[in-house]
Amino acid sequence: EVNDLGTARRFMGEAGADNTSALAFGGSPHPSAAALTETWNGTNWTEVNDLNTARTSLGGAGTATAALAFGGDPTPFKVVTEQWNGTNWTELNDMNTGRDQLAGSGTYTEALAFGGDLGPPGTTAKTEVWNGTNWTEEGDLSAARRAIAGTTSGGSTTGLAFGGEGPPLATAAESWTGAGAPVAGWATSGSLNTARHELGSAGTQT
Repeated sequence: EVNDLGTARRFMGEAGADNTSALAFGGSPHPSAAALTETWNGTNWTEVNDLNTARTSLGGAGTATAALAFGGDPTPFKVVTEQWNGTNWTELNDMNTGRDQLAGSGTYTEALAFGGDLGPPGTTAKTEVWNGTNWTEEGDLSAARRAIAGTTSGGSTTGLAFGGEGPPLATAAESWTGAGAPVAGWATSGSLNTARHELGSAGTQT
């Protein structure tokens, strides 16, 4: 156990490559927490400048000094994308499909966003690839899932998606074959031992 977050919350977005440098942003249940951003330096969390659009259950990618935040709640589900430069958040081009409870992977110039909840229509399997300017829809997950987990590092050529809820709760893990590949999409990559959703994640595809 190490030092606590400045503000208790859940359903945050996150970015960071290791346990000495990380970024936490957004979250609930308090409305005042939904735009908060905190940085971790290996010892302490420090509150820095807020997201422009307050939200929860959003996706994230990148590092503590160069991150991407996308999607989220409240309804109507957000398509908003923001980029963190180590000091401020700047709004960029929107996602194609608004959703929350999605997962992200990659960097702020090369990222994946996958899965999520669409509200009354249900869950989604859609995957979008970020090239630093725009989102493009690529190959879908094998099954629509929300509250899914994904690797926190990699790019538009690697990534791992696992767990989530369709319903039912899922054990499935899928690895990304790469944007723009001859067969861009997801390939089965083993299974979790225990089916669950709203789980944490870290690491690379391997």
